[in-house]
Order: sequence, then C-alpha cells, then structure tokens
Amino acid sequence: MERILITGGAGFVGSNLAFLLKDKYPERQIIALDNLKRRGSELNIPFLKSAGVEFIHGDVRNREDLNFDEKIDFIIDAAAEPSILAGLNETPDYLIHTNLNGTLHLLALAKRHNAGFIFLSTSRVYPIKPLENLNYREDESRFELEETQPVAGCSRDGISERFPLQGARSFYGTTKLASELMLQEYEAFYGLKAVINRCGVIAGPRQMGKVDQGVVVFWMARHFWEKELSYIGYNGSGKQVRDVIHIHDLFDLIDYELNNFNKVSGKIYNVGGGRAVSFSLKELTEHCAAITSERGGGGVKLS
Repeated sequence: MERILITGGAGFVGSNLAFLLKDKYPERQIIALDNLKRRGSELNIPFLKSAGVEFIHGDVRNREDLNFDEKIDFIIDAAAEPSILAGLNETPDYLIHTNLNGTLHLLALAKRHNAGFIFLSTSRVYPIKPLENLNYREDESRFELEETQPVAGCSRDGISERFPLQGARSFYGTTKLASELMLQEYEAFYGLKAVINRCGVIAGPRQMGKVDQGVVVFWMARHFWEKELSYIGYNGSGKQVRDVIHIHDLFDLIDYELNNFNKVSGKIYNVGGGRAVSFSLKELTEHCAAITSERGGGGVKLS
C-alpha cells in the first residue's frame, strides 16, 4: 500500500490535496502532518478524518516528529509560513526554521525512505526589482506586459522559469529558493527524485483569506461583510495583475506528477492560471461587487 505524507496537511493546500488524493485513491494511505499554527487549520481535521486521511499533529521543525518506521513512498511538502510580510516587522526565525530547516528535515526523511519528493515552492522566488522594471503598458483596468522585455524569461504571456534570480525577493521567497537549492543538492549527490512547483496565487474552497495570503477569498470576504479595502502601490490604481489557479487544477498537476514521477523528476515548473485566468485588483473588485450585489450585499469602501 503506497503511503504519501503531506506536510502542512491541515492547511488550505495540504488538506485539499490530502482529501482529493484519498477520494481518488482510497487504497493509498494518506498522512497529513500539521502543527496547527495557522488559525482555523484545526477545523480541517474532522474533514480529513471523514475522508479516511490519517492526521498527525507534528511540526517539520522537529526532527523527532518525522520518525516514521513504515516506508514513506512520496512526500508532498506544503508546509510553510506563506506570508510575504513575514520577518519584516519581527524576527524571521520562525519563517527560517519552518520554510528552510523544515524542508531540510523532510529531505533527510526522503533520503532515508528513498521517497519521491514534490516541493511546493512559490512564484515569490523571483526578485522584486527586475519584476518592477519590466516593460508594460497601462490599459483601462490593468497593466499589460509588453512582448519585448529587458531580461530573459518574460513576455506578454508572463514569467517563465528562465527569469533571472539575482536580487532581493522577501524573506519568504528567499527561504523557499534556498530550499530549492538544497533539494537540488540532494538530487545531485544522494540521487533524490524530486520535482519543484513554483506556485502562484491559489484559490478554492475552505481557504481563509488574509491581507498577505489568500487574496481572492480575502477580497470576497471584505465585500461580503462590507469592509474597507485599499489599493497599495502603483498610485492606488489597482491595476497590478496576478493569475490564479484553482486548487482542483493544482491537484490535477500533483496527481499527474505522482503517476509520472520519472518524467517530471528533476524539473522546475511555474504553476499558475496564465493570462486566461488573471485579474487586476480593480477587476477583482468589480467581480466581487457584482457577485455580492446579486445577493443583496452593500459593496465595499475603497480607501
């Protein structure tokens, strides 16, 4: 019986992946490990257990929480402190211990069990200044990238894996990039089989949106409860653009990788919705206002 360990297993991404995997492959043993630090993650435990997922209250920062006697076949590392603001107004210790040291502990576990490793990284590994200096034009509701750019790995379709990595990116992005580099060392010198997915904005059911993570749910919640919102940066235009991927589409990718691991091992993928599933903050505001007004909502106040 194949055993799959999902860290961050009670979080939005981890719990959805665990549930969907168990639902599709009931013969597989799915283990969700989480330290339950994020408020609300404990609400997913009954949801996981109802599907037959084994839940372990553990922390990737602690090696002793990762002592598994029975063989682990795959590890999906979805454990992270995901806030772009983490470490800016306080010490980055928790961020570093979770995002970097935690991944190092999991890599050691994968080595012991000869397990395949699926690492959920982030689009935040790409540095801020080169992104800010890209060529773009301003349309009525959004900024659009131009086809010709000053650096490789960028076109009107977005950012590719060839985009340069030199420069500052946030403590969060740096810990994830450092984890990627250590993973590649394990691949080269220990023969670890692994794939890196640099995920962008993810949305879907049971996500708990905050200012710094889960923007789609956060934006909708502010409209639903008639709270204030602000456009920050770019002269308050709200025209900055991100693409978004649904959690079920991310599951389809992970499912493919698990079943075609030799094909994807050693690869790095940017994972997002692309231009077809993108929005500016201004456009997202219009979508949320239209949906909530249909349901009798009073809208949102922009400040």
